[in-house]
Amino acid sequence: MKINNPFSSILLISFFSIFFTKSIADVMFLNVINFGAKSDNKTDSSYAFLSAWDLACNSSKSSTIYVPKGIFLVKQAYFKGKCNNNPIIFRIDGSIVAPFDYNVIGNEKNWILFQGVDGVSIVGGNLDGQGSSLWTCKSSTKNCPRGATTLGFSNSNNVSITGLTSLNSQMFHIVINGCKNVKLQGVKVYAPGESPNTDGIHVQLSSDISILNSIISTGDDCVSIGPGTSNLWIQNVACGPGHGISIGSLAKDFEEAGVQNVTVKSVMFMNTQNGVRIKTWGRPSTGFVNNVLFQHVAMIDVENPIVIDQNYCPYNKNCPGQVSGVKVSDVTYQDIHGSSATRVAMKFDCSKRNPCKGIKLEDVNLSYKNEPAAEASCSNVAGTTTGVIQPTSCL
Repeated sequence: MKINNPFSSILLISFFSIFFTKSIADVMFLNVINFGAKSDNKTDSSYAFLSAWDLACNSSKSSTIYVPKGIFLVKQAYFKGKCNNNPIIFRIDGSIVAPFDYNVIGNEKNWILFQGVDGVSIVGGNLDGQGSSLWTCKSSTKNCPRGATTLGFSNSNNVSITGLTSLNSQMFHIVINGCKNVKLQGVKVYAPGESPNTDGIHVQLSSDISILNSIISTGDDCVSIGPGTSNLWIQNVACGPGHGISIGSLAKDFEEAGVQNVTVKSVMFMNTQNGVRIKTWGRPSTGFVNNVLFQHVAMIDVENPIVIDQNYCPYNKNCPGQVSGVKVSDVTYQDIHGSSATRVAMKFDCSKRNPCKGIKLEDVNLSYKNEPAAEASCSNVAGTTTGVIQPTSCL
């Protein structure tokens, strides 16, 4: 709309000036330095971070908690809701590091935990769990602590994690537990391939979760999907080294929620132990897996590109002679291509009591040592094939 009246223009400018001033005034900007945090990599800044959180959480204003450049030592931080406002944004330009002595947090479940929050976003930054000394301990005969998860979200909603890098976690890097509507985008996870139990992103008892445009290199599953997960979308993720993307292990407990509506799309696996995997303990369970799509997946020298293992029984304890009660159905493998590092590129080892049903193979092309000599192995599974299938289907 064209404004010819100069007085109207002045009124319009005044209106926008008042509006934007009020908008800025309604947002608190909290620099952790002002709460006593020090970027010297030796002073414990836990109290400063928690103080900034308490002010943000108890305020009626939307807040940004800012971590500037530098290295901030945080021994442990639990950020708890319910807060009086949302959103609360953690803007991290620096690095947050855990104590080098693994005993400080090694017996805790979490290093950094958000619990019962709504509308929290983490943008940028590095989290360094400094787990190497604990991994060394675990490789010896010493009695070592289990280790802490680097970043956890528990019973929280409307969470966003963007551009975060997680390094060298003692245990799992990121855990989403009991949450709804969580988006992880541009996340990077790095730990050596031999680091034990360092799952990149673990999701359980959660719904409406998306993991997008991320790179995960670690010593266990790049993404692990636990019981009670539904409406999970994974797209444009590079995995390797690691153990692949795994649904499970399931049936650890008899009374267990199922996994459903999972899409894994446009993912690349490079030199991983597994590609796309479903894994259940060989023992009774009320659990299930259904409506899963693995689509547009590239494999480069993957040991087990496609695998369903329903006879998982590590160390032959608590499950010998039993069969899995988990019902696996309606799983589609569409446009899966690349190379297998072992001869058996597809393995469906399903439950005798509850055979896999509705398994669909559509345009699967996997080679072994650059030759079309890969094999498939099937046990207690029924399904259909469409298009070119290599290795030859055993469904």
